[in-house]
Amino acid sequence: MASIKDVAAEAGVSVATVSRVLNDHPSVSADARTRVLAAVETLGYRPNAVARSLRTDQTRTLGLVISDVMNPYFTELARSVEEEARALGYSVIIGNADERPDLQDHHVRTLLDRRIDGLLLSPTDGGSPLMLDAARAGTPMVFVDRWIPGVEVPVVRADGQAAVRDLVAHLYGLGHRRLAIIAGPAATTTGRERVEAFREALAAYGLELPDAYTGQGDFQAESGRRVTEGFLDLAEPPEVVFAADNLMALGALDAVRARGLRVPDDIALAAFDDIPWFVHTDPPVTAIAQPTGELGRAAVRALVDRIEGRPGESVTLPARLVVRRSCGETPTPVQRSTT
Repeated sequence: MASIKDVAAEAGVSVATVSRVLNDHPSVSADARTRVLAAVETLGYRPNAVARSLRTDQTRTLGLVISDVMNPYFTELARSVEEEARALGYSVIIGNADERPDLQDHHVRTLLDRRIDGLLLSPTDGGSPLMLDAARAGTPMVFVDRWIPGVEVPVVRADGQAAVRDLVAHLYGLGHRRLAIIAGPAATTTGRERVEAFREALAAYGLELPDAYTGQGDFQAESGRRVTEGFLDLAEPPEVVFAADNLMALGALDAVRARGLRVPDDIALAAFDDIPWFVHTDPPVTAIAQPTGELGRAAVRALVDRIEGRPGESVTLPARLVVRRSCGETPTPVQRSTT
């Protein structure tokens, strides 16, 4: 593998000159720059993304800023993004916002400084000036899972409204009438959308969603625990708690068990964002599943289309209800052999 010294020898310049060329320093003559870049090409030297971008005007690198790397949904999303990007010849740099707008801006700023070719974002709030300025400046950008209304970039997301309706119909059919929700942050589109979908689905059955049955969470486990404790302290607790994401559902499960209660005997539990763990909990959790892998792949394709001058299109995919046993469902009988 060629070194920077080999490039200097091939170009007939010093190592310092090679370094200045690769870092786009202005104090290098046009002739020296041409010879260095020619030597880099001849020797196949690959110092870093910046050097490659001097020749191609691209770094072949995408940025991905996710809301919470501890959330299994976003972990799976990041994996599918990385796999699809690699298949299309791109690398991915990932930033974890941890549901904090300030960290989100830090990662966006850092990625833009590194001259990424495009940016995938799952916004933690209604949009910072930095993010809005980047979008207006023409930075290739795609929102995934969450979005910012009014910002004209493609959005790749799942539509959970039909699945929420299916969930409420399922709960109603099981005899449940007092249904509560642990909502996500009102500053996020998904936080608002899931509450409204739940409220509308309840109304279709003549049920209301009183304030006492609406708890404000933040898409993290501790908020699910805190809100559920409040529900359990009510004079008339809900029969079902619907957590608007998987981590809040796990927090809710912890709160129920801490009181010495059982799901679903004492209170039922359902969740938005199915995860592999839900199969192994006791009981397995009824949940709404998003096509996470497909969303990640579609987001990368939309972003690469924009990078390469094609119109990236928004994509909406359906979520679906996965019925298990956390809401009082009858277990499926085991089929025994008659031989």
